[in-house]
Amino acid sequence: MQTRVLIIGGGATGTGVARDLALRGVECILVDKEDINAGASGANHGLLHSGARYVSRDPEAARECWDENQILKTVAPACIEATGGLFAAVQGDDEGFIADFPGYCEKTGIPCTPVDVQEAREMEPALSERLIAAYAVEDASIDPFKLVLENITEAQSLGCRFLRRMKVVGFEKEKSRIRRVDLENRETGERLAVEVDMVVNASGSWAGQIAALAGASIDLIYSKGTLVITHSRITHRVINRLRRPSDADILVPGGTVSIMGTTSIRMKSLEDIHPTVAEVDRIVEEGAVMIPGLETARYIRAYAGVRPLLGGGGGDDRSASRGFDLVDHAEAGIDNLVTITGGKLTTYRLMAEKTADLVCDRLGISEPCRTRTRPLASHHQTRWTVPGFSPREWFKGHDPEDLLLCECEMVPQSAVDQIIAGFDVFEKKVDLTGIGKRSRIGKGSCQGSFCSVRVAAYLYDRGVASARQGTVDIKTFLNERWKGQRCLLWDSPLIQAELQEAMHCGLFGLELL
Repeated sequence: MQTRVLIIGGGATGTGVARDLALRGVECILVDKEDINAGASGANHGLLHSGARYVSRDPEAARECWDENQILKTVAPACIEATGGLFAAVQGDDEGFIADFPGYCEKTGIPCTPVDVQEAREMEPALSERLIAAYAVEDASIDPFKLVLENITEAQSLGCRFLRRMKVVGFEKEKSRIRRVDLENRETGERLAVEVDMVVNASGSWAGQIAALAGASIDLIYSKGTLVITHSRITHRVINRLRRPSDADILVPGGTVSIMGTTSIRMKSLEDIHPTVAEVDRIVEEGAVMIPGLETARYIRAYAGVRPLLGGGGGDDRSASRGFDLVDHAEAGIDNLVTITGGKLTTYRLMAEKTADLVCDRLGISEPCRTRTRPLASHHQTRWTVPGFSPREWFKGHDPEDLLLCECEMVPQSAVDQIIAGFDVFEKKVDLTGIGKRSRIGKGSCQGSFCSVRVAAYLYDRGVASARQGTVDIKTFLNERWKGQRCLLWDSPLIQAELQEAMHCGLFGLELL
């Protein structure tokens, strides 16, 4: 293959770069060793920051978040629920910080309105009776899966190619330029060489590893964050603990659930990242101080991701900058490699813009960025990620033959058909994990116990699965869901896990495969 730009990493930043370049008419290929949202972009709160969280420690990042918050609400409304947010303090919180908070916000230009304590509890009855102060901010909830899908789908419609399961295994250089990137299909072992003019390293926490393959270096901190998902939605708004950033101080409503987190744990390796019992206990215990109902809420899943933070050495990871860094490796003797890393989901578009500006400058392309004002097109292939969309469509009227494959989230056969049709023409292999990233399948209370079998069977009916692919897919899919269940084994989740074990091990014998 040949392309002008090869982008490595299928998260928000990588797909954002692909869309930005495609809108400028630049030929590009996006590759990921897994799939879309396989890293931090698929393992975050889904919080569109107002910037208020960072006003005391990182005012530059706070201002970037505020600016991008306003832009994204305008250009990507289909991906955002404008919930609004509250910063809430309870008895025992630092009263000095509480008093200084509005001043920090004013200094950074971020709107912050005081709310009477009684009024705040009327707005959000789940708040603690020990509430002593509250401020309203313009936080929102954003669907990272729909956001990333919208970006890559529009990029593909403009000529970008997306290759899943393709791992970068080497760079062939000629003097100070990368001439070829060697890729390996992780399932077949087949090799593919791509001749390039420019390479963009947007691989998040793996950016250092990719840079090292090319003979460059990047100094990153790996900070693991664990979050838990409640069975039902607890608040209307985003609720932040009014204190300096710490563990378990943000509750984000998303569709029919709420997400509580997060932790910050320094990691030495990116292998085997998963939530632990101790982390979940910490989140529930600390979160219940602000939202008492979290102590007795039903949880359906926990998950963990790794933040790529800038810098190195010791210290508190929460004090590390949430800004981003665009690294031009020309200074290290590689003229056509750039790395974009750090940042937040909220600032992904800005990160992509700055990266595309640099790439275009190197390629001699004068086309301007269009993502600041051009609406992010809402494609029909991406609509199945939205919580509650399937039930609305189902009850509007449906073909009696269009059977439900996922009852928890009400995903019908027709949704799977549309998702299959949307897979890139260069990589037609369809699997349960890929379908799950493009829909609500496996995200309900049964966590894939029933829908995994139904969808796998339907793939055989459609002729897109053969031999043992279905059983292997089910095992892979359920193992991934199990990572988030094994640390929640009490009450209803324990009963659910026992049912899943009885079905898939006792009846189907999946553990023998």
